Amino acid sequence: MDLALDEAESLEKSLDNEGGSGPAQKPRSLWSDAWHQLRRNPVFIISSLLILFLVVIAIWPQLIASGDPLQCDLSKSQQGSEPGHPFGYDTQGCDVYTRTVYGARASITVGICATVGAALLGSFLGGLAGFFGGWYDSVLSRVADIFFGIPVVLGGLVFLSVVTSTTVWPVVGFIVLLGWPQIARIGRGSVITAKQNDYVQAARALGAGNGRMLLRHVAPNAVAPVIVVATIALGTYIALEATLSFLGVGLRPPTVSWGIDISNAAPQIRNAPHMLLWPAGALSITVLAFIMLGDAVRDALDPKLR
Repeated sequence: MDLALDEAESLEKSLDNEGGSGPAQKPRSLWSDAWHQLRRNPVFIISSLLILFLVVIAIWPQLIASGDPLQCDLSKSQQGSEPGHPFGYDTQGCDVYTRTVYGARASITVGICATVGAALLGSFLGGLAGFFGGWYDSVLSRVADIFFGIPVVLGGLVFLSVVTSTTVWPVVGFIVLLGWPQIARIGRGSVITAKQNDYVQAARALGAGNGRMLLRHVAPNAVAPVIVVATIALGTYIALEATLSFLGVGLRPPTVSWGIDISNAAPQIRNAPHMLLWPAGALSITVLAFIMLGDAVRDALDPKLR
């Protein structure tokens, strides 16, 4: 018996020496585990750096463009690149480089604001529907189906054609109006799954109220799918803004937008392809960066994909 006790004590000491003298490490949560994986994902690092650069130039375009995007010289209409103007000029004689840099502000503003609005509204309505169920869930589902049946481009043509404002907010409002049902459906399903877990049932048995259970136990464990969908949708919303601006019902002059520049350059694609190449390339890179970021976040937050 003494020999067995001695062996047990020696084994415990060896384990303590291997683990160090500090306290035992706590198991990582979903978020810390996801962050641990994201830091080692080159797709996440590249897309994050690119998005950070785009956000910085959207806030401070003067850092890399010293000109005025609205200052034009008709005598230089459709001319190619020259020193100080590497992207050439458009039909109105405006510097394509300067307009491409300043165009990031409107597109990224629309994408971020629309994503935040759709995520907040959709997750709130979908979370309540999934948690309480009943008639509220049925009504929300039928309303969401109505919005799903509205073609996005056709809806934009009808809704935005009667708006005379030249700011970004009508476009943001339209995207939120048609974007919240997707987030609501994801949030609803995630909440339904989360509220069936044992810890939620235990909290209910201990007398926790609906508000406490929803905010402290259900929502933190149901928000991951919403974040993934919202991150991927951000790039889609930027492309949607450019599409609506291209059709003439989105952002309008004097607002500087990639969609407006692409629309103005399309008729001159044979004579001056540089007018179309640079804003279209900036738009494609921005959308791709956000989609790549969304894919990386999805892989990190979904244990089934690991």
